Amino acid sequence: MDYSDSSFWMANRLATDCVEISNDPTCLDRAGFWAVVNTFEGKWICARFANVIDSPLPISNWQGVSTAWQSSQSQEHFESNVDLIKQRIAQGDIYQVNLCRVLTADSDQSLLGLAGKLQQANPAPFASYLKLPGIEIASASPELFLERKGEVIKTTPIKGTSKIDNFGDKDRAENVMIVDLMRNDFGAICEPGSVDVPRLLASESHPGLFHLVSDVTGRLQKGLNWNQILSSLLPAGSISGAPKSSALKVISEIEKMGRGPYCGVIGWIDNDQALLSVGIRIFWSVEDGKINFGTGAGITWQSDPNSEWEETELKAKRLIAIASGVLA
Repeated sequence: MDYSDSSFWMANRLATDCVEISNDPTCLDRAGFWAVVNTFEGKWICARFANVIDSPLPISNWQGVSTAWQSSQSQEHFESNVDLIKQRIAQGDIYQVNLCRVLTADSDQSLLGLAGKLQQANPAPFASYLKLPGIEIASASPELFLERKGEVIKTTPIKGTSKIDNFGDKDRAENVMIVDLMRNDFGAICEPGSVDVPRLLASESHPGLFHLVSDVTGRLQKGLNWNQILSSLLPAGSISGAPKSSALKVISEIEKMGRGPYCGVIGWIDNDQALLSVGIRIFWSVEDGKINFGTGAGITWQSDPNSEWEETELKAKRLIAIASGVLA
């Protein structure tokens, strides 16, 4: 297969000269710089690059999307699904579920130019760009899934989104719920007593909105390989729900359409160092003449269906405007 056009960029690290692509996560224990994608459904794409340099994102043109965006769920359908999830919560099956929809438009452009526009108009702490055979991603992710420095790991789940720096009881309860879920996930792979929450319910300002975030940290047990670490943590709690296994079943039943890289994981792994983002605020294409964007909201018993729809609109509006060549 021809890998010559493949590249990866994140946090001012540009990787080129792809020499290997694997769908088997055990490859991540081999030496080298690996760009990593794990889809929400669990498919792995691991690409090893031979050349990694400090560099800004390469400049490319973006013409904008000229066709209308179509949603996988109408407003009526989405709000009906919110009510359905609340019924499942009332039955005791689940406590929280992240409900998502996918927006799709026509486009056969490279997403490199869009990644550049996102960097200019919507800078994000975990922004990235990936191009591999069969998939291209331009990400403006604000959320850290996993940072690893030796044996120390950290995750920063986001739960709570607002136009203003003010969060209600629903947002705070939802954030704490997901923090507890991530503490449990970390507890399975970390040394006893090492899991900590050094930051809880902090407000972060991002372009056009505010997020409620928390940090969970821990020290890994000795001898774990990457597959053991990641299989214990995936998918991210903030974009699935609680309990995670029950939430995933509800998502599969309700959403019907697969999320792909949206709500998955995007980043890099290099031996015992890693920076992996949650795949939110991303555009992606799979060489079918379409461009996709996902947006969602966390549903709890306190959720108001219309307010949750409006949250998905808030998350999408600014970035969709950038993709269409119109300033937000």
